[in-house]
Amino acid sequence: MAMAYLVLLVNFFLFLSFFTFSTRFRLSEAQMVPAIYVFGDSLVDVGNNNYLSLSIAKANLPHYGIDFPTKKPNGRFTNGKNAADLIAEKLGLATSPPYLSLATSLASKFNKHKASFLDGVSFASGGAGIFKGTDERYRQSIPLTKQVDYYSKVYEEMKQELAYSDLQLHLSKSIFAVVIGSNDFFDYFGSSKKNSTPQQFVDSMVFTLKEQLKRIYEFGGRKFMFVGVGAIGCCPSIRVKNKTEECNAEMNYWSVKYNEGLNSMLKEWKMQLKDINYSYFDTYNAMQNLIQNPASYGFAEIKAACCGIGELRAKGPCLPISSYCSNREDHIFWDEYHPTESAYRILVDAIFGGSSKYAFPITIRQLIAV
Repeated sequence: MAMAYLVLLVNFFLFLSFFTFSTRFRLSEAQMVPAIYVFGDSLVDVGNNNYLSLSIAKANLPHYGIDFPTKKPNGRFTNGKNAADLIAEKLGLATSPPYLSLATSLASKFNKHKASFLDGVSFASGGAGIFKGTDERYRQSIPLTKQVDYYSKVYEEMKQELAYSDLQLHLSKSIFAVVIGSNDFFDYFGSSKKNSTPQQFVDSMVFTLKEQLKRIYEFGGRKFMFVGVGAIGCCPSIRVKNKTEECNAEMNYWSVKYNEGLNSMLKEWKMQLKDINYSYFDTYNAMQNLIQNPASYGFAEIKAACCGIGELRAKGPCLPISSYCSNREDHIFWDEYHPTESAYRILVDAIFGGSSKYAFPITIRQLIAV
């Protein structure tokens, strides 16, 4: 009897030990990415534009944030969480805070709780593009070149916190998310005076992006997540200009051409630098899948925005005087340009879904593991 009790006790502790090990393994797996550094536009802006005094591209008015946990506007251009929040959520991390909020905090003489850039930072800005000048419609934003300038400052700050080798290890495990390019197209196709052909413009976008990626690499970036330009010709703001309310085929065509050029550049870059790894998300086809098969994902409205003014609620931005839909979950678009939280969730699920259909040459899970 005593022997049987001893055997049960041993088995119990073996089980407990295994359970503890498994739990620790899952926890450590979730923390394989120590931080996320975000570069991009309004799809991933979590509040930087709120610190730009001249910008009119600010999501700081009702009804933005109506489904966010705080129920208040917070700088995100959607009704709830955006792609940056949900990507961080998937990685078991807090959302990377806006750089300008941290820079403001660091500049304060009375700041007793100095934030650490080692926890991740977002440089994303609504209206930002790969090129300078895309912000002219909004008076002020942070173009990609400036975002990388800010990151170079962050890098110098982090060098004060960690030894060089430790910092390089930290950055080599971190994810550098790049979500940008849409505003360049809106700017190009919205201009009556074009200084280049669409192909020249797309090629220049790819070249300029690569120059900035080289700079990020010089400051420790090794794991990159790229989100391609989506079906921007299907945004409510573009559909409303068409009497049939159909997508703008030309804008979509060149979005695809840019994505193809981006992929070719990334393959070449990877051949040149063996120590970088990346996952590219095919946003264009993922979005087209939502638009063409809305019912499969619980959507009922693919053309109109949830919040806005006029036809398709796309004749003006989402303002306090705007009407908005009561059921945000059945709309793909929140305002004239941006998806709802529901649409973001489906897209981010696809990013992390482990499928090579939309994510290649490796998935995010594989990127984390390398």
